[in-house]
Amino acid sequence: MKKVLKILLILVLVIVLGVGGLLGWLTATEFDPASIEAADVVRAGDVDMIKPGETLKVLSWNVGYAGLGKAEDFFMDGGTRSKPDSRDTVQRYLGGISASIEETGADLVLLQEVDINSSRTYSIDERGFLDGGMSCKSYALNYSCPFVPVPVPPIGKVNSGLYTMTDDLQIARAERHSLPCPFSWPLRIANLKRCLLVNYLPIEGSDKQLVLVDLHLEAYDSGEGKIAQTRQLMGFLEDEYLKGNYVIAGGDFNQIFPGGLETYPNTHPELWTPGLLEEESLPEGFRYLFDLSVPSCRLLNQPYDPSDAANTQYYVIDGFIVSPNVTVESVEGLDLGFENSDHNPVLISIALG
Repeated sequence: MKKVLKILLILVLVIVLGVGGLLGWLTATEFDPASIEAADVVRAGDVDMIKPGETLKVLSWNVGYAGLGKAEDFFMDGGTRSKPDSRDTVQRYLGGISASIEETGADLVLLQEVDINSSRTYSIDERGFLDGGMSCKSYALNYSCPFVPVPVPPIGKVNSGLYTMTDDLQIARAERHSLPCPFSWPLRIANLKRCLLVNYLPIEGSDKQLVLVDLHLEAYDSGEGKIAQTRQLMGFLEDEYLKGNYVIAGGDFNQIFPGGLETYPNTHPELWTPGLLEEESLPEGFRYLFDLSVPSCRLLNQPYDPSDAANTQYYVIDGFIVSPNVTVESVEGLDLGFENSDHNPVLISIALG
């Protein structure tokens, strides 16, 4: 009996030391960006200023790190998986996403969940697959952790972020603006550090700019995180507009746009419940842009099967906010059947002025 107790004590000690060592290492290596810092901008060709009055097509798409296509589920949504089966699967999803982006002919592309060196996507730098040779790009990490220890098998190393691209327009500079993190230690150390990727694009013949914000707000919090992050977003957009700038923010809000809950009732609240965006939250004169005719996201409780209505949950949580001086010509959700991502893209046509 003493021998058994000794073995059990040693096992417990090993587990405690192992967990303590892991927590210590993750704490020491925690991603801790400044509140505002310069974001990477790459220019690889000729770029022009925006011309006043010209129509611009702007696309927003959460590409699900090219790991959440039609055949996938996800453990946080009631599924079991944490990564695709193979590198070839990721590359196939990337090829489909890239082709779809090109087909839209968008002038400005806002992407979310773009991996650059992650175990879940077999260490592929997804930016090169997705940019289609576009001449100007910016990137900001919002998830960087050397080892995410859940589920079993664990996610492992993650480096992922927001990616803004344009084929021939100039991004003069870009900034990463940190958003409040709702998680405390130890959950915080292996969690996302959400941010805004703020791009400043000059306008021909004007001292004003287009302020283009790429965003992906909190998903798996109790609600306070989404509210705090949305409040900071709205304040920033209003401040930029009051400077005389044109403002467009697009991305995955992880909150249902007005009327979305009536169109797609949440029949699986025990699995995941998004927040709600309210018209009252907008600065005066600003508008939400979204399309209720096409769901922008599906629940990842199972592989996509639209014939299984009882277990297929849709949301409209992706879209845009624009300032009063932006003229909106069209808003369209693109129904791609969730073939290569758990989100559908949203495309708007706008003009400045």
